Amino acid sequence: MNVNFALLLPEFLVMGLAFAILTADFFLKIDRKHFLGYLAALGLIGILAFTLAYQWDRQDDMYQGLILVDAYSLFFKGFFLVLGVIVVLTSVDYVKRHIEYPGEYYGIIVFTIVGMMLMAASGELLTAYISLELLSFGLYVLVSFDRYNPKSNEGGAKYILLGAFSSALMLYGISQVYGLTGSTRFDDISMAIAAGRDISPGLIVGIVMIIAGLGFKVAAVPFHMWAPDAYEGAPIPVTAYLAVGSKAAAFALAIRFFIAALIPAISDWQLIIVILAALTMTLGNVVALTQRNIKRLLAYSSIGHVGYMLVGVAALAALAQNDNPIVHFSHLATNGLMLHMVAYGITNMAAFGAITAIFNATGKDDIEDLAGLAQRSPFIAMVLTAALFSLAGLPIFAGFVSKFYLFNAAATQGLLWLAGLAIFTSLISLYYYLNVIRVMYISEPTDSSRIAVPRLTIGVLAVLFVAMLVVGVYPAPLLEAIQEASDAVLSSDSILRLAGLPN
Repeated sequence: MNVNFALLLPEFLVMGLAFAILTADFFLKIDRKHFLGYLAALGLIGILAFTLAYQWDRQDDMYQGLILVDAYSLFFKGFFLVLGVIVVLTSVDYVKRHIEYPGEYYGIIVFTIVGMMLMAASGELLTAYISLELLSFGLYVLVSFDRYNPKSNEGGAKYILLGAFSSALMLYGISQVYGLTGSTRFDDISMAIAAGRDISPGLIVGIVMIIAGLGFKVAAVPFHMWAPDAYEGAPIPVTAYLAVGSKAAAFALAIRFFIAALIPAISDWQLIIVILAALTMTLGNVVALTQRNIKRLLAYSSIGHVGYMLVGVAALAALAQNDNPIVHFSHLATNGLMLHMVAYGITNMAAFGAITAIFNATGKDDIEDLAGLAQRSPFIAMVLTAALFSLAGLPIFAGFVSKFYLFNAAATQGLLWLAGLAIFTSLISLYYYLNVIRVMYISEPTDSSRIAVPRLTIGVLAVLFVAMLVVGVYPAPLLEAIQEASDAVLSSDSILRLAGLPN
């Protein structure tokens, strides 16, 4: 049994950074506490460099597969650390103006990154559950951080109550799976399922409960009811973090879990995922048409994008005529899913970064308050327009390439009608995105004064804008890293056995 704790050095360093931020908060004067944001960002950048150097081309595990160190976990660790840097930097001006306790704010964000990193590295259900709860507890606090705002209190209360319910569902599902397979390790579960001719009803119930628990965490329909209120009530940078980080972490776990543990039972769960994907895409985009608050609009847009990502999960494998899974090593589904997570993350952070800058200057976040933004701040209007076009999936932006890969994977795996529905709902989303752009460029502003944007915010948004274009026009370097990650997750012993290939 490998108990080399050095494999967890990146996670230990992130934890140490969080405690360093909380400690520094005691010694800094109030007018200097904004330096905590720079400390957090520089610390995460340093940890990112160390992690890439330390775990590059490394494949190892701890406690017989409870924690996995491979290219897949490294890819997502890098993604989460970069996301943390962006969230922290876009929060600096907002925290100066609106947050009473910056040390706790930045410290909790860094703590949640540890949970996300461990979720991507988990090879066992209880480890994954504990990592998920570490992330969730931090998000509960962050959503409710504006304690004098009734909307923040309401959103936080709904998030906590439904989050606790979803955690109970997951634990019940895990207990069912453990009781009927004798293990919570992904590869052992796969072997137990493959060894049996028929899956027992109790095991199906367990799998459904785990899917429902994950559905709550990512706000899939019909488990989405907490998302709009939580998104609207949370501080705007937290809304961005919730929209990107929690979903990416949950899907990072889901990809490994469904591939390494549940592929032999795909005939029992694929239809459930297909139905969830269809409902989530449709409801998210249709309800977004009626929204008047930009944060609620992006909340329902986020729900729609969860539907697109569920399409990728449903397309992880195809079924033969005898209901046996066929494992395709073209990696279309895993590549498309990971590419869409990155593209969605870049795009959403750009959109929320622009909205944060507007809110810092005006204190407003309704769509009608964006009237005349092109005159008041042309750069912010340009970045927000590009982000909305990318979310809609228009060419030259990151969202187009990622959707193309994702929908192509679904069509290749025999889910052509689901890919068609995804394209149709993307067209629906284009309407409400264009409506926001119309307000920014055509509607007359009630206040024609210029919006002052800090240089740090301009720099971060400029980087995100360039990233949207680079990924949309030349995604090859990113796809090479994604291919390495896909190779790692698709080379597990359970997949190789199922495909009839030598270990």
